Amino acid sequence: MLRKLLGKDSEVFCSSEEAAINRLAASHRRLLSDGDAGRVNTKSEAGYNACASFLEGMDAAARALHLEAASRSYRTHFTINYRALFPDEARNYRVDVLEASVEQYSVIWVNGDKFEFSQEAMRRAEALQRTWCTMTTLLENWNSPNEQIRPRSLKSEIRNAMVALDISWASFEDKYISELIDIEEKARRLIVQAIERERALKALEDGHSNYSALLKEQDYQEALRAFVASISHLNSVANFRRKGRDDLTIHVLVDAHETLARCDMAEKNGESTDLLASARQLAEEVVSSFLQIRSYLREVEKCLERVDPHLCNNAGLVAKLVDWEESWEVGTRYVQHEKLMAAICDVVAECKSAKHFAPALAAMWEECDVELFMVLPRLLWLRFLMEPNKQVVLLKSILPHRFPEEALFSDPELKPLWQKYQAASNSISPAGGGIPAKSRTAQISEVLIKRAIDAQPEDLYRGMSQGARHAAEAAVEDFMGDLETWSMELQRHCPEDWNQCAAIIVSCLSGNRQKGAPGQFRV
Repeated sequence: MLRKLLGKDSEVFCSSEEAAINRLAASHRRLLSDGDAGRVNTKSEAGYNACASFLEGMDAAARALHLEAASRSYRTHFTINYRALFPDEARNYRVDVLEASVEQYSVIWVNGDKFEFSQEAMRRAEALQRTWCTMTTLLENWNSPNEQIRPRSLKSEIRNAMVALDISWASFEDKYISELIDIEEKARRLIVQAIERERALKALEDGHSNYSALLKEQDYQEALRAFVASISHLNSVANFRRKGRDDLTIHVLVDAHETLARCDMAEKNGESTDLLASARQLAEEVVSSFLQIRSYLREVEKCLERVDPHLCNNAGLVAKLVDWEESWEVGTRYVQHEKLMAAICDVVAECKSAKHFAPALAAMWEECDVELFMVLPRLLWLRFLMEPNKQVVLLKSILPHRFPEEALFSDPELKPLWQKYQAASNSISPAGGGIPAKSRTAQISEVLIKRAIDAQPEDLYRGMSQGARHAAEAAVEDFMGDLETWSMELQRHCPEDWNQCAAIIVSCLSGNRQKGAPGQFRV
């Protein structure tokens, strides 16, 4: 009674309060530190969990001591993402806020741009660290083994330290999160700009039924150029799965539309659809990937708050950019070069024609059999040897050092392949043997393609006499030995160029390269 009259019970913890402080002190002892620096370790999983447990203990102890929490009304101004993390005005101590006050990074980089936190934010971080150190020192003294040297902290010291820590925590959290929100808004400006430019394109397109005519209008070209520049910039900072190219221009799209118009006209005039199919597919992919990007931007405009400011973390955006870059890169190399695209179309048409006498080839591309990628370079060389003027541009694009001059076989190492091809052809169907040239070419093509696909095809030399058969087999095998060497060079000289070419041919054969199938929207 006398102690109460003297006011000394204000410094005495009740049993529930002391139990809460004991639990907090025990939780503090479990914190992990980073070496000599003495900082709390939050980077490892164990360190993070220990820190989170300690912060929960801080909140529980403050409630046990009936301490009033500092105002956190500022959270009502947070964006929806941060309101999900801080749903009310409870203390809600978070490890990442503590980390930010410890690290005190004044500069962060987002999407390749530099952003700086204010000096006031850094000052508040330092204030939080000072109150943190005061609180942890008190907890270290709380259950000291030598209480005569390090007596238990008084109740008022604990209360004051916890109140000061809570005030400085709320002050830093307010400034830090608010500046983070501002930085994130600026970091999203690339996608916001792309949305605005897509909207400008749409406004110019409304009311125009003739897109080909619209493409020629200067205002539309300028708007299109600005929009593609935005996509290129987005691609350079977000597309980590490919090259992140920023040099792809509207000319790819314009040429793709012109190619489609030529295909439409040719089909109306009754020209071969086999030759046109590949050109149409490549051009359609350029257009489709462009439309898919536009569709994505229209959808993401409805939920911008869900866009991660680190744009490379948005799976939906990255997927659209990957398709766009791949399609436009192919468009730049092939759609914009008529002779190169004609060579691709010719190879694809020849392969499709070959399936009538070599069904194994059709099975390879339908099943995407790995063996196809061994056969394909042989078929490309064969088509070049059969139609050198049509195919030289394609071979030269992959092996430029083998075609340094205008002459088709100026490379001395390439001449023997041509000579062996001629010898094999004559052994299969001798020139001047009374067979029409077209039939002779078809016969040679069938034998060599079958042999390129299968090392031991049945009835390859049917109808030949035994002597002619032995001669043809020797010449063909001699030729195939050299052909395999050149096929390996085609694959290995510039693997990236060959892989792109092979992927185009295979996709045109199978007709399933088209991307962007409708599905659930992903940010």
